[in-house]
Amino acid sequence: MQKSKGFTLVELVIVIVILGILAVTAAPKFLNLAGDAKEGTLTAVEASLKSANAVIYSKSILQGVQKTPSANVNESGEKIAVVYGYVAATQAAVEDVLDLDGNFTVLQGVANSNSLFEAADVLIYPATSTAPTTSTTEAEACVLVYTAAADATSKPTYVINGNGC
Repeated sequence: MQKSKGFTLVELVIVIVILGILAVTAAPKFLNLAGDAKEGTLTAVEASLKSANAVIYSKSILQGVQKTPSANVNESGEKIAVVYGYVAATQAAVEDVLDLDGNFTVLQGVANSNSLFEAADVLIYPATSTAPTTSTTEAEACVLVYTAAADATSKPTYVINGNGC
């Protein structure tokens, strides 16, 4: 009697079926490339807004309006609305300091029932994402939330919610 070496066809088919099942269930969790890209670009927009705020705050100091609750700062011949020296949380002011080229949408004043953002916040989200609404949940949100400085001793806040990206 001869001893066989190797695997039988049935054993190979079973292994291939098991690998297929694992691939179908595990791959989407590791290959969410589009969502990761959207969240990464939100991080880049956040960094751009922070840089713009640093420049605008410097100009506010030079123009003596860094402790004023509402003023305008001249930047390259354009007036930028500021709150305590930082870019105001308005759609117009954020669009004035950021060049988003239509890849992102800037939205003003959506009060969310799930406490993700307030009416005074500015929302920046990828144009390919669903617009945030009053009932957007944390799992659905793909948005950068910008809140203006509350007083002369605080800074603006930036919160990225990328769960829905």
